[in-house]
Amino acid sequence: MTVQISVLPDDIIHTILDGTTVQRVNNGSFIRLPHPRTGLPTLFLPCQTALSSTISELQAVEPINARSWFIENEVISDGKLLLITPVDPAFLLVPILRSFSPKNGSLGQFRTADDIFEEAAIKLEQSSSKDSTETISAKDVATFASMNCCKDALTRICDSQELPPDIMVYRFSPTKYVKYLKLKVLNLLEANVVEGSRTLVRSLAKDGLMEDGNEKLLEVGRLKIACDLVAQYLPPDLCTMHLASYDFSELNAYLEKLEEEKRLKAREASSSKNRKKAIKKEDSKEKIDKRKAPKASQGVEKLKKTNINGMAKLSTFFAKKS
Repeated sequence: MTVQISVLPDDIIHTILDGTTVQRVNNGSFIRLPHPRTGLPTLFLPCQTALSSTISELQAVEPINARSWFIENEVISDGKLLLITPVDPAFLLVPILRSFSPKNGSLGQFRTADDIFEEAAIKLEQSSSKDSTETISAKDVATFASMNCCKDALTRICDSQELPPDIMVYRFSPTKYVKYLKLKVLNLLEANVVEGSRTLVRSLAKDGLMEDGNEKLLEVGRLKIACDLVAQYLPPDLCTMHLASYDFSELNAYLEKLEEEKRLKAREASSSKNRKKAIKKEDSKEKIDKRKAPKASQGVEKLKKTNINGMAKLSTFFAKKS
């Protein structure tokens, strides 16, 4: 049996240990859905109980070179580390809702949830690879659609209308989705996620945003990082819409000035280095020339030392007599 080392959220571990799962969502079995940023088939772990409904993404951290795990007296040859982290189902809904969106860019028609997921399942299954490990099956889409967290997310990112008798219809709204993303960014800031990461704090310090006098820019920098974190689950067009809803002009101008100063210093350092190399090369050449210069004979050296005071110049012997 293949053994893998995984890191799971506490609630999933407790659910598995307690045995309080709702089997209709295949708890413990992974489903394959399109990744919200890339659209590539990705594994997710659904978990639904009577009290909660969550879905988590599977990510693998795999070393370049061969590695093994040593746990107690056992050696596990596969050195991968599997991370199972919760993900907002609203992110996963977007590629499903857009899988059958009109090609002309319009918002499309309102539909019932059943119609939406049924058509999306067909479209995604048809466009998937024939390789079974890369196929997004209609069954997996239906499993996700049956989860309470999915149904709740549908109302957060879609316009909705109620039709008689008691029929709700939905249509994906990019504008509503961007507003929802703003709430997620705000939640990240209020939870001090940026301050809790040494990597993110170092990135702010590297750009000089934590220096005295840059307090306003620091706040904008924190906001930009939170936006970038959310953007990890956005396709390019929605990412552009998301970032365009904020004003980062002052921060961008500061960072551009900083980059220009770095480039200028790099050019100056390069010029100084080249000058030093040229001087060193010239000095080396002079030393070589001196070493190569032939030594004068003893007779020539003696003539150089002769006292010539009072002696007539050689040219006087060839001058016309007056």
